[in-house]
Amino acid sequence: MAKVLITGIAGGFGKPTALALMARGHEVAGSVRSRAGQNAETVAELEAAGAQIVEMDVTDTASTEAGVAEAIDALGGLQVLFNNAGIGSYGIQELMAPEDMARVFDVNVTGVQRVMRSALPHLRAQGRGTVLYTSSLIGRIATPFYGTYSASKWALEAIVECYRTELSGFGIESCIIEPGAMPTAFFDGLVTPSDPDREAGYGDFAQVPTMSAAGLAQMLDATPAQRPERIAEAVLALLDMPHGQKPFRTVVDHTGVGPEIERYNDVLHDVTRTVLTNFGIERMLDLNA
Repeated sequence: MAKVLITGIAGGFGKPTALALMARGHEVAGSVRSRAGQNAETVAELEAAGAQIVEMDVTDTASTEAGVAEAIDALGGLQVLFNNAGIGSYGIQELMAPEDMARVFDVNVTGVQRVMRSALPHLRAQGRGTVLYTSSLIGRIATPFYGTYSASKWALEAIVECYRTELSGFGIESCIIEPGAMPTAFFDGLVTPSDPDREAGYGDFAQVPTMSAAGLAQMLDATPAQRPERIAEAVLALLDMPHGQKPFRTVVDHTGVGPEIERYNDVLHDVTRTVLTNFGIERMLDLNA
């Protein structure tokens, strides 16, 4: 059984994944920005189930370093890191202020980098580890009104491509999980633009994002298989696979989009291996199936 750290453990994917892991005998620690407020009930439930909870803000380097160290101490080690903390955004791209974009990237991209820099010395020293990342189907393609969020997940996918190769020689495997849209609290905390002057310039089109969001909600209501528990199942399935034999990308989707993203991923996999082979460094891909 593994010792697992989940960032954003109180979120829509973090909680069911933590509970599923502990039910299978894994030891779990998880981070929240604050134990109080809206997280209090979830934190209490997770602790009652056996999780170790640490307060950690992935947008703050000192907080992240302290939180990861506390989690490793609480677990007595670390084998699996699940970079799950994230924030969403939604709205017409021009209306998104640069400061709003920076906030999304600070959590979804730079936040992951802070966590990795805090955890990797431990994983490298032991010569083995598994790192999971929550990306998105729209970390592979871009859809209207999700430009900032998609950009952050595209950036995440890029740095994970590099981590995959650069860490393989240290026995650290990398796995990206790409969910489709899920009915979680993610939609309650979206960063949205607030620029009424520019919005007026879009006329009636300014109402389209709201209508589109309503349509997505209806689709999710009509797709009961599309639930956060599918992420927990994917994580369990990955951890059941032998070290070094896990797929680099795992699509989790029941809306019909998933197969197209898998086709895209297969092509990119072949292109990546061909390019690295041309440079004589294809062995850096061997730690994933």
